[in-house]
Formats: sequence, C-alpha cells, structure tokens
Amino acid sequence: MKVQSLFDIIGSDFYTGVPDSQLKALCNFLMDKYGIDPHHHIIAANEGNCTALAAGYHLATRKVPVVYMQNSGEGNIINPVASLLNDKVYAIPCIFIIGWRGEPGIHDEPQHIYQGEVTVKLLEDMCISSFAIGSDTTDEEVKEKMDEFRSILAGGKDVAFVIRKGALTDAPKVNYHNDNVMTREEIIKHIVAVSDSDPIISTTGKASRELFETRVANNQSHKYDFLTVGSMGHSSSIALGAALSKPDVRFWCIDGDGAVLMHMGAMAVIGSNKPSNLIHIVINNGAHETVGGMPTVASNIDLVKIAEACGYPYAASVDNFDDLDKALRDAKEKDELVFLEVKCSIGAREDLGRPTTTALENKQNFMEYVKGL
Repeated sequence: MKVQSLFDIIGSDFYTGVPDSQLKALCNFLMDKYGIDPHHHIIAANEGNCTALAAGYHLATRKVPVVYMQNSGEGNIINPVASLLNDKVYAIPCIFIIGWRGEPGIHDEPQHIYQGEVTVKLLEDMCISSFAIGSDTTDEEVKEKMDEFRSILAGGKDVAFVIRKGALTDAPKVNYHNDNVMTREEIIKHIVAVSDSDPIISTTGKASRELFETRVANNQSHKYDFLTVGSMGHSSSIALGAALSKPDVRFWCIDGDGAVLMHMGAMAVIGSNKPSNLIHIVINNGAHETVGGMPTVASNIDLVKIAEACGYPYAASVDNFDDLDKALRDAKEKDELVFLEVKCSIGAREDLGRPTTTALENKQNFMEYVKGL
C-alpha cells in the first residue's frame, strides 16, 4: 500500500522511532513531511527511549502516538511496554509500526532469523494486538483493522502494524548527506593497516561488512575480527568484556554513532573500568546509514567531551586521513584506554557484499585466534 494511505488511515500527528530499512518508505515520508520536528517527528536513541517519549506525548496531549522500529527493537520496548504502557499500570495507548525482518519463509540475514520467528509472539506476550501488512494488503483491510484498533486504544492498550518486506510504496526520495570527506570503508582500511594482527570487534551494519571485504581485498584471514551482526549498540561492551578478560592483548572496537547513542551508558562503564588495552573508535557520519541514512543526533553533540566525562583518559576527534593515521599510530603506542571519533561521510559502495562465513564460524575462528594470543 502507499505509505501516504497508511499515514492517513492511522491519523496520528506524532511519530518517534529508530529507522529500519524495511520501513524506509515510512522513514522517508516522515522526513519529507516533517523532517526532525519536536512536535511531530523525533528519531530517538533506542526503541525503549521512543516508547517513553511517546508516553510523555500522550500524557501531555491525550493523543495517541506512533512508534516505528525494526523488529529487533522489540527487546528494547519490553520493559516500558510491560511496566509503563500496560493497561494494568498506566494504560497508555500507543501504535507500533514494526518492520518484519526475518519473516519465516523470507530469506534474510542470520541475525534476523530467530527475531523474525518470534516477532508476533513477543507482541502477543506483551498483550499488543497486531496486524500484518503485506504487498497485497488493501487500504480497506487496513481501515477496518484500524477501526478495531481504535476501540482497543481507547481502553488504554497498545496495537501494532507489522510491515512485511515491500509492503509500503510510493515514498518520496530524500537525499541524506553531510560535509565530511572521509568514507567509512577507507577509514576501516586505515584502521586495519595500523591494528596489524590485533583483534577487532566491529559494530552492526555496513562497518562489519566493509571490514570483512577489507580483509578479502588484503588477502587476510577473518580470524582477527568479531563481526557484531546483531545486537546494535553492544559491540563496545563486547570489546570491554574481551579486553578485561585478556589484559595482555590489545583490542580495537570499531563502533558507529547510532550504535553508541543506542546504549550510551556503556561508555560510562568502559570509562570507569579503564582497560588500558582497548581502543574505542567511533565512526561518526551522523546517520543511521545502514538502514537508509536518516539522521542521528551525533552531529549535534560532542562525543569527545562525553568520553572524557565518562572517564576515558584520552579522547580525540579527527576529520582527515593525515590526522587519522597519526591518531591511530599514537593510540597503538599508548598504554591506556583510548577514545577516537572519526568524522565520516554518508554513503557506501552499491556492490558492497556481505560476510560469506556464518556467524558461528566467525565466532569460532575469532575465539581460537584470541586463545592463542
């Protein structure tokens, strides 16, 4: 169905969410219609953040908000849905729009398979009535379901539209860009060159795909890298756990701005523990680029000051390759926790591939390599 039709049928004037490639039509529609507008559209740090923000909107306006997300975000909403929105607590109505990655019978990446299997079940467990919209779902069917949903919402309960692959169409084209000059793939090539044989833990999305292809281009083994294909926002915590457990081995974490924002509390834990063998690099393009390019708030905040406030003994930011190379070499020589922000452009190769090894193979090869260090 046309994304305009879904918007009109729902009838809400406040949306908040975390972008999803399955919902790119909706995301682009909202950016074209509202941009980032505190009265109508906010891209939040994580899905739980969105749910609480939506609750605040309802408390202030009595209106019903909409929260959009990829189904991987269901885990982040369980607490606020169960202990805040639920009709046995505050009875706050909310409409969820959820991109159904890993739908059974539809080919997808390994990190989406199990999440896809339990998407609807998790909604049922949270007492959220749902309706799946596919490419053949008619406007009339959605209207009828929305009429049912309105009575449910009036009772202080929550509902969800689960969006199948290719279900939403006719989105406006939106151009996402910034003025940074370095590309993420080239940045990763420079990191690989300096890190040498040190193990690397990389974040969800295109960064891990580009790291994998960099190893291929260099004719190098993939054993050096743990590719965090799921669990967005947790690669730095994985790196912390590894660094603390193997203090004689230097670990590098290649992170992204959207991932850092999603669970920023991890930086406080890292800074408090101060592992001297961890180099935390955040490639910041101010965008959720892997799922379409919608903006994050990372372009408006000072990540270096945040890192310093969290207890990182050294933190710096670079925006060109000369400074990057020097910063990487300096980081490798330091005997202390390092935070490095690298300003990055938006965009990736159209022919960017995906890892050809399984997640289990990646884990086993990485563990075997680290064991021998």
